[in-house]
Amino acid sequence: MTDFLHSIGMVDTFWQLPTILMRLIVAVIFGAIIGFEREASLKSAGLRTHILIALAAAVYTVLTLEIFHLPEVMTQGRSDPVHSVEAVTAGIAFLGAGVLFRGGGSRPHGLTTAAGMWLAGAVGMTAALGYYAIGLFVCILAVLVLALLKAVDRQLDGRSGRLRQEPRSAADSTADVDNP
Repeated sequence: MTDFLHSIGMVDTFWQLPTILMRLIVAVIFGAIIGFEREASLKSAGLRTHILIALAAAVYTVLTLEIFHLPEVMTQGRSDPVHSVEAVTAGIAFLGAGVLFRGGGSRPHGLTTAAGMWLAGAVGMTAALGYYAIGLFVCILAVLVLALLKAVDRQLDGRSGRLRQEPRSAADSTADVDNP
């Protein structure tokens, strides 16, 4: 089977394939941890969005590591992994901007969702690089910030007299109200 795959253009990876696949699975788990809280809060960018962002960031990071180890790149020395990190973060920023522009009114909406999407990309990259402990710790911190500080935010809003919009219903999938 491997001979056939090589005959149609498959390239051997520098890292062992089971290692790469495990890192992609861990990225999905990390994205799900953050996305679950957003989904439970009925936000437009929820579980699936955060999983896909973390997975995409992990894939780009794995590809960066693999490209860096290609013989052509190794001999010519023309590879800079930082450019890939910049490309991943720019792509996620583009998605986050889309979330922000969907909100209306005088108050910005979607900031927390956009930040969660950006963080999902970061934990995807930690998984792809094999830094599982860092990624898991970041996921735990993110859930603490998103879930536990929700009450503090509501209390502060109540004291300042700010009016918050009601959270959207599950049936309203087009609204993007990012109120904790």
